[in-house]
Amino acid sequence: MASVDRGRGEDLRKKKLESRLIREERGKALWFSSPGRAEFIGNHTDHNGGKVLVSAVSCDILAAVVRRSGTVEVISEGYRPIRVDLDDLSFRALEVGKSAALVRGVLACLAERGPLCGFTAYTSSNIFRGAGVSSSAAFSVLIAEIENVLAFGGRLTPLEKARAGQFAENEYFKKPCGLLDQCGVAFGGLNEIDFRDQAAPTVTSLPNLMGHSVILTNTGGSHSSLTSHYAAIRREMGDVAAFFGKETLREVGKEELFEALPALKKRVSERAILRSIHFFEENERVDRAAAALKEGNSSLFLEQIRRSGESSYQLLQNCFVPGSVSQPLALALKVSERLLKDGAFRMMGGGFTGAVLAFVREGEEEAYMQGMARVFGSDSVFRTASRERGTGLL
Repeated sequence: MASVDRGRGEDLRKKKLESRLIREERGKALWFSSPGRAEFIGNHTDHNGGKVLVSAVSCDILAAVVRRSGTVEVISEGYRPIRVDLDDLSFRALEVGKSAALVRGVLACLAERGPLCGFTAYTSSNIFRGAGVSSSAAFSVLIAEIENVLAFGGRLTPLEKARAGQFAENEYFKKPCGLLDQCGVAFGGLNEIDFRDQAAPTVTSLPNLMGHSVILTNTGGSHSSLTSHYAAIRREMGDVAAFFGKETLREVGKEELFEALPALKKRVSERAILRSIHFFEENERVDRAAAALKEGNSSLFLEQIRRSGESSYQLLQNCFVPGSVSQPLALALKVSERLLKDGAFRMMGGGFTGAVLAFVREGEEEAYMQGMARVFGSDSVFRTASRERGTGLL
């Protein structure tokens, strides 16, 4: 089986995009790239002040951008054009859950900083939509970076661009996400991020794991109808924090939670408690995995990946949609277990559907990819790698 590498073919993609520009635009276009991201450890912890390990990856949204006056237009392959008047950036209920909400929301957030610049962006993406690789974060941070270059002279920090993307997701798209995805896209590289202070998270660059390839399998399905399940995770963790008079679980101690179990159990569901235990133990795994990477200890790092995946399945409970008989993600995890003699695997991202992330020993990639492709299709399995560049100009 020929492996699918989503990071390749940039020159060909640029030529295809350039062919869509009218003649007078071709010498004026600026080129941008915004990567997907892979969450290694820290599943659903950022919104409660937790810790994560996240990496930008080599699939991306490529954009050719030309200046316009008064209007932002995004023309993406296979989708209807999005047009937003810079004089009307107010929330629109009809755009909730659509890409137009992300564009309008980012622009509304950045308009608070000063005058914006109109533009047309012709885009091409090789990021799987709905597979947990954060196509929406890559898209929203791309819009922020285009305005950063055109209107703000490159002054915005990666965190400021990430926050604009999160604002758009929360307030316009109406998805109650944390900041993990946008930071992974905006900063680039492999990072440990501590969200204790959500206004100023601590970002620490880490070395990449050597000796293993990163392989993603898209299990199918869409995230479009899952917002209520994502919201329930955040809400239930918040209910536990509120029992202790706190806003986030990071303000609560793990032992404090266990001591309070008899009274806590009368106030919240057992699922909320289990999800909160996942939060505390996931933070500990992030610390151990980051230390392992710094020490070059691949065995310890892979052990944390495996344990994180088990916790998402058993405690966080986001590996299949409750009540649904469609469970492709759970099936992909079981197939991975049979195929991998070494390495590690886990579900990735928001969950319920999406992708499986696997760290596969070099030399064993083809066997694993063939096994996953037999079940999920050859176009659903691809090799990727950490990407040092975050969203930016090419």
